[in-house]
Amino acid sequence: MVTGGTTDDIIQLNIESFWSGGPFANSSYTGGNPQAYNAAALGDELSRIRKAIFKSPIGETNTLAPLTYPGLNYGSYSGNGLIAVSRNTTASKSNYLRWLDLDSGLLKTAWSEGKASFRREYFCSYPTRSCTSYLKSDRPLADTLSYSFVALQALQDTSTTCVDSSTIKYRGRSEDSGMSFEFLAKVKTVPRNMVQCQMILSEGKKTAVLTVQHATESWITWVGDTNYNIDAGGPEHDFSFKGPDPHASLARILPMVTSLSYDELRQIHLHDYYEGFSSKFSLDIGTIPNFSKSTKDQVGAYTREKGNPHLELVLFNFGRYLLFSSARGTLPANLQGVWAKGTRPAWSADYHANINTQMNYWGAEITDLDVTASLWDYMAMNIFGHTGMKDWGPWVSATWANYPAAGAWMMTHVIDHLDYGSGSIEWWQKQGWPLVKGTAEFWLDNLFVDLFHDDGTMVVNPCNSPEQDPITFGCAHFQQMIWEVFNGIEKGFELSGDTDIAFLSEVRAKKARLDRGLHIGSWGQLMGKSMAEYELWTSAYSKASEWKVEKDRKTDLHRHLSHLVGLYPSYSIASYPEGGSVVGLTKSELLKAAATSLKHRGDGRGPDADAGWEKVWRAACWAQLGDGEKFYSVLKYAVDTNFGHNLFSLYEPRSINPIFQIDANLGIPGAMMNALLQAPDTSSYDSPLIITILPALPKVWSARGSVKGARVRGGIGISFAWRDGRPYDVVLRFDRMKAYQSREVHIVYN
Repeated sequence: MVTGGTTDDIIQLNIESFWSGGPFANSSYTGGNPQAYNAAALGDELSRIRKAIFKSPIGETNTLAPLTYPGLNYGSYSGNGLIAVSRNTTASKSNYLRWLDLDSGLLKTAWSEGKASFRREYFCSYPTRSCTSYLKSDRPLADTLSYSFVALQALQDTSTTCVDSSTIKYRGRSEDSGMSFEFLAKVKTVPRNMVQCQMILSEGKKTAVLTVQHATESWITWVGDTNYNIDAGGPEHDFSFKGPDPHASLARILPMVTSLSYDELRQIHLHDYYEGFSSKFSLDIGTIPNFSKSTKDQVGAYTREKGNPHLELVLFNFGRYLLFSSARGTLPANLQGVWAKGTRPAWSADYHANINTQMNYWGAEITDLDVTASLWDYMAMNIFGHTGMKDWGPWVSATWANYPAAGAWMMTHVIDHLDYGSGSIEWWQKQGWPLVKGTAEFWLDNLFVDLFHDDGTMVVNPCNSPEQDPITFGCAHFQQMIWEVFNGIEKGFELSGDTDIAFLSEVRAKKARLDRGLHIGSWGQLMGKSMAEYELWTSAYSKASEWKVEKDRKTDLHRHLSHLVGLYPSYSIASYPEGGSVVGLTKSELLKAAATSLKHRGDGRGPDADAGWEKVWRAACWAQLGDGEKFYSVLKYAVDTNFGHNLFSLYEPRSINPIFQIDANLGIPGAMMNALLQAPDTSSYDSPLIITILPALPKVWSARGSVKGARVRGGIGISFAWRDGRPYDVVLRFDRMKAYQSREVHIVYN
C-alpha cells in the first residue's frame, strides 16, 4: 500500500511469511498439538466429556478446559516497515490524479508543478519477485529526491546500510527477536548514475539514504524475504520451519532484476498479469463508469436504497485483484491478505478456517484464478496461524477455539480443484488425495454412535457450531462437512491410485450411518443447534436446526451461518436430490427450512459483530435460494455499511478504529457469481450436474451483461450474455474435462 503523496510518499512493506511467535521465538513450540507424553490423559478426559454430553438431559457440557493449552508464542503476522520517498520542494501542485488500473495491475499517480508534469507508477511483479516505484518528469528534477527504509518501532535489531552507491539494505527481526527478514533496494535513473548513497543520523541512529538529483526518471526496485522455509516444517527438521538467512538469495535476485530497463520490468509484470488475471475472465453487468466522481465520493454516495452497479462491479474486480496479488506466494491470503500495517494486527491476521479463509477463495475456481498452490502447501504442513484450543482467558473458550472441522471444510476446496479441472490427476495423487484421505481418517476415528437419541446414527462429540455455545454433539455444520468429505473419498478413490480398500469400505460404512446434519426444527428452521429441551426435538419439524438436539432461537442473529454451509458454499443441501427423502425430508422442505433460518439470522448486523463477511455470506445464500432481490438487498447492505473509501472491507466500521478484514473483499466475487451462475457439486458422478444460468439476477443488473471465461465443475468453461434478464450466446467448453468426469449435464435458465 502507498499514500500517493507528491512531495512525500510512503510505501508499506509486507512479506507474506513474516510472523512473530512460533518455533522462531520458542524452539519447543508445538502449535498447540498434544504431545505423546500426555496423549493418554487427554484421551481419558475427552472420553469423560463425551460420556457427560450423551448422559446430559440436554446433550451439553459447559467446558472443554482440560483439552486447552496456554497458547504461548502463538505470535502474529506482521508488517516489515516502510519505504519513505521524499522531495525537497515547495512548488504548488495541481491536476492531481491517483488510480489503480485493474486491467494492468498498475497503481498510478499524476500531477503538475507549474509547467512540469509528473507521473508515478507502482507494481509488484510475481515472475521477478520484486516491486518497483517509478517517477518520471518531463523536465529534469530541480530538487533532491530521496529514498530510505523506515523500521517499525517494535521490530528488533533493525538496521539500514549502503551496499553500494545505488543500493541499500534493510534488516531486522520480529518483535520477539524470532524470525529474520531482509530487503535490498536499488535506484536507477535517466540519465544514468544520478544516484548516491550516504549514511545520515536520524533520531540518534545511522540510516542509509539514496538521493537522486537532476534526473527525469528515477525508479526504486526492491526484493525482500525471511528465513521461513515451509520445507523445514517436518519432523526431520524438528518442525522448525527455519531456512537459511535470506541475504544470499536476495543478493542473487536483485542484480538480475535491476539489469533490466524499467520498460522491460514493466512488460514482464503486464504479461504475467494479463495471462493470469485479465485475459481469462471478465464480467459485465451493464454499467457505465462515472469518471467524474472519485471512488471515495462514490462510496460516500452509496446507499442500500439506491445501490450503484458500477461500484459493485469495481468491488468484484478489486476482490479478484486482491486475491491474485496476495495468494501466489509462499503462504495463502490471511485475514488482511498481505497488507497488515503494524506488528500486531487484529486476530493476528491469521488463518481463521471457520469461514474467513474459505471465503477468501470463493471466487478462485469459478473465475479461473490460479492462486491455490500456497493454500494446499499450507494445509499440508503448517504451524502458524490456526486458532487451535488456546486458553487465553474466558473470552477464548471452546466457543471460539473448538473447531476441528476446519480440515473437513477446507477439503471442499481441494476436491473442487480437481473437479473444476484446475488440478491434474498427478496433483491429486501427490497432494490432493493425501490431504482428503488424512482428513477422512481423522473423522473415521472421531465419529460415535449417538447414545443420546439411541438412533444408531454416528455423530461428532463434542462439537460447537463455530463461535457459538453450547458444547454439544451432532452439530449440523460438522455432520454436513464430514458427509461431503466421505463423498469426496468415494468419488476420488479410483483416481488416487490408492489400493487401501479397507479404508474405502470403512468410509462407506460410516457414511451410511452418518447423521447428515439435516433436521428441521419446531419453528421451521434448519436445525444447527438445539433448544434446551429434548421434547422440542421430538416435536414436528419445520425449521432447519444447527444442532441435533434443538437449541435454535428465533432471535439468534449470530454472524455465522454454519448450519447452512450445505446451502452455500457447499452442496449437501443445495444438491439434495429432487423428489428424494434421504433423511425423511424433501428438497423443497429443506430449502424452505434453510430460508427460514436465513431470515431469522437477519441481514448481518447482530449484537455480536458488524462484519462485511457475514453479510456477503448471507447474500450468497439468498442467491442460492434463487431470490435475486434479497441477494441484492443484502449485498447493498454490505457495501453501504462495511466498505471504506479505499474499498477495504471493515469490521465494526462505526468504531473509532475500524479493522480492515479482507474476507468480504475476497468473498464478493464468489457471492456475485452465485447470483449469475450455479453448479453445485453432486454426491456422485452418476448424478446429473445441473448448471443454472442467471439463477438470482437482480432487476437492476438485468438490462444487459455478460460473463466470459467462467469455470464450473466437470472441467467445463462457460461464457454467456444476457439481455432483459434472458440469457443468450451460451457457450460451453469442455477443454479441461477428464474422461472420469463424463456425466449428464443439465443447463437450466429462467
